[in-house]
Amino acid sequence: MGERVDLVEVSPRDGLQNEAALIATEDKLALIDRARAAGLNRIEAASFVNPKKVPQMADAEPVMAGCLARPGADYSVLALNLRGLERALAAGAREINYVFVASETFSIRNNGAPTFDTLQVWPEAHARAREAGVKLAAVVSAAFGCPFEGEVPIARVMAVTEKVFAHAPDEFALADTIGVGVPSDVKARFAEVAKAAPKSVKLRAHFHDTRKTGVANALTAFENGVTILDGSLGGVGGCPFAPGAAGNVATEDLVYAFQRSGVETGVDLDRAIEAARWILDKLGRGHGGAVARAGGFPRGEAAARVA
Repeated sequence: MGERVDLVEVSPRDGLQNEAALIATEDKLALIDRARAAGLNRIEAASFVNPKKVPQMADAEPVMAGCLARPGADYSVLALNLRGLERALAAGAREINYVFVASETFSIRNNGAPTFDTLQVWPEAHARAREAGVKLAAVVSAAFGCPFEGEVPIARVMAVTEKVFAHAPDEFALADTIGVGVPSDVKARFAEVAKAAPKSVKLRAHFHDTRKTGVANALTAFENGVTILDGSLGGVGGCPFAPGAAGNVATEDLVYAFQRSGVETGVDLDRAIEAARWILDKLGRGHGGAVARAGGFPRGEAAARVA
């Protein structure tokens, strides 16, 4: 393994977007503060999408304003189309995750149009982001499986990926939206992506832990050249348009696994656990990640006495 992995904290956006109850803006900003205190300096804060379809993200502008008042971290936001991108830019966003969907049915439900129709505006979205001088990441979701179509062949994922690479983003991510991937899938798909990726593009992965393969997938991705991974404190999250899309892989689980493997994350595990427990308590649910429930590696009585 390499020496460091960069973690992107997505709980304020992907973690909260699927909640039945609306989360107050001040609570979202409190979550961001706790993530920052744990050393998570890359945070996906909001989603600029239709508030009628995703009411939990209706406060994207005030959340972004709150982030701008909290310097010292890199805040990203999500957009699905040009309107969302322009809203994000108007709100002061400096990093945008622009999302496509690998499968046709899910693309229609999530993005409002077939996959390759959404790709037609990618050159314009890319140009607009470059003009504004913001960092741009492209995300291909449902890249490991679709809740409506089942298997998503690698050839289909690569057909979408190659269209994206025609106008290269700064980062490119494959997302396992419903948590069906296993390490062999991760290795095979990122091997093909790496062959096609321009040298300037950094690779990123977004895993859900629906079937408890998230940490194994993350470790496999890192071993295969992916240096940026998304996580969500407490394992909270899901997609409102994908049945069965349970929570994201827990940030604290990733921190534990990588640190015990000798890979630096820059994150304070104890503070990450505290933040995870805080948001889970706020949402009124049990601990989603294993480490939030069990704690980190036991120090032992002798170590505790020395400390």
